[in-house]
Amino acid sequence: MLAKPTIVAKQHALAVRRAATLRQVSLFKSASTVSLLTLLSRITGFARETLIAALFGASALTDAFNVAFRIPNLFRRLFAEGAFSQAFVPVLAATRAEKGDDATRLLVDKVATLLAWAVLLTSILGVLAAPGLVWLMASGLRQTPQGLQTAVNLTGIMFPYIAFMSMVALSAGVLNTWRRFAVPAATPVVLNVCMIASAWLGAPWLASRGIEPIYSLAIGVMLGGVLQLAIQIPALRQLGLLPHISVSPTKIRDALQDTGTRKMLAMMGPALLGVGVAQLSLVINTQIASHLTPGSVSWISYADRLMEFPIALLGVALGVVLMPQLAAAKAASDSQRYSAMLDWGLRLVWVLALPCGVALLVFAGPLVSVLYHYGAFTAHDVRQTSLALTGYGVGLLGLVAIKVLAPGFYANQDTRTPVRIAVMVLVFTQVMNLLLVPYFAHAALTLSIALGALVNALSLLIGLRRQGQYQPLPGWGRLLLQVLLATGVLGAGLYGLAQHVDWVGMRSEPWQRIGLMALVLAGSFVVYFTTLRVIGVDLRALLRRSGHD
Repeated sequence: MLAKPTIVAKQHALAVRRAATLRQVSLFKSASTVSLLTLLSRITGFARETLIAALFGASALTDAFNVAFRIPNLFRRLFAEGAFSQAFVPVLAATRAEKGDDATRLLVDKVATLLAWAVLLTSILGVLAAPGLVWLMASGLRQTPQGLQTAVNLTGIMFPYIAFMSMVALSAGVLNTWRRFAVPAATPVVLNVCMIASAWLGAPWLASRGIEPIYSLAIGVMLGGVLQLAIQIPALRQLGLLPHISVSPTKIRDALQDTGTRKMLAMMGPALLGVGVAQLSLVINTQIASHLTPGSVSWISYADRLMEFPIALLGVALGVVLMPQLAAAKAASDSQRYSAMLDWGLRLVWVLALPCGVALLVFAGPLVSVLYHYGAFTAHDVRQTSLALTGYGVGLLGLVAIKVLAPGFYANQDTRTPVRIAVMVLVFTQVMNLLLVPYFAHAALTLSIALGALVNALSLLIGLRRQGQYQPLPGWGRLLLQVLLATGVLGAGLYGLAQHVDWVGMRSEPWQRIGLMALVLAGSFVVYFTTLRVIGVDLRALLRRSGHD
């Protein structure tokens, strides 16, 4: 008599197991899609930076552009990828799970209306306040006659970029919630292509008319902002989710009083503080760099591009995919699924980010040489950029892990804990700057950020564990040791190649140098994953881990 219930129970358990496995496979496929498109955006980003380095090098004028570009990006991270997305995506996912698609569409319209008017006003104020913003960000640009004024002019041109990118962030939040990851992930390619075309064609044209060629980059940024927003429209229209932005004061007031928008705005408060703390650290670091040797801001910016490659490819891709899924799991009170997804993301971070961090540590010089050492970018610039990149390598694991750990709090609509941690990390980072900058100059700024990221990631992990939100699944100890061993093999090989090949001296043979780098990177990939396989890591099982084994 017990046979039938037992069989039914086993069948139910098998069905649950299969469903969990399918969810993880779906997550992996989504993350792979985002990663591949992000890879394309980073490749075009490298092409952009290589062209900028060859045309303009590292000078007071490139410092001026980098400062001016950071200012709208700073506000973009407040209104777009930062506080807004952290509050909007969980509320959107929860509304869809609890109230259905129609209610979600109404919420999108109301949020879009409020956001559009907020960023329009911010853009106008930003253009008017450009001189003061540049002074606050990098008063050290006054070391050169053109530096400060050029930065002010460029800021005035590029500040409205924030308006376009904030609306892009809203569109991305909607599309990601509907699991349409491709368009948002491909959007950054548009900016890179626009800047490449503008620099390639616009710089000579401006120079022939007696205008400083660096302004071509600002034109490319603005054109990129317009086109990035334009390509979202067909995808949103196809889903019937193209927002309707109201100009009626009554509807704006109704939007402010809506339960969903009020909940989002309440969450944005702490999130805004948290992102603001991180951006304050960036402002302080840029201010310090502007008072160092001219070119310091640019050396750090070129290193940023290399550092952001693995962060975007691994951390951002995982974060984008996990955020709406974590929020949906939390809304469904499925704590087991919630924890399993976090565990899956952290395992991938450990397996993929650690070797990337070691590569930045021991192979920084060759990477910088192959990517940037052309035209106006000198051997001295290679050395200084490599030092900055090495600093980032120390904390790359933390920088990537934050992208997985932070959504664990945001999906639970907890923005206060990350804020408290961010304030602590800000203090820690600036203490490190105080101690290290006198000895390591601009490289100390990246090293401080890296050390702060490790502290941040560890604190977030401890917070999730203490709240009971994350319970590590079995097998972590073995995986930690296996990845350390494989990374050690990889690091030893890269260190030898960095020491015994004259990467800087091969500047006169660029294609030979590029070809050698391609072989090294492909060989490193094979060596690392083969070593993992030999020592017992089942990569296929890891990628598709259900969390219910």
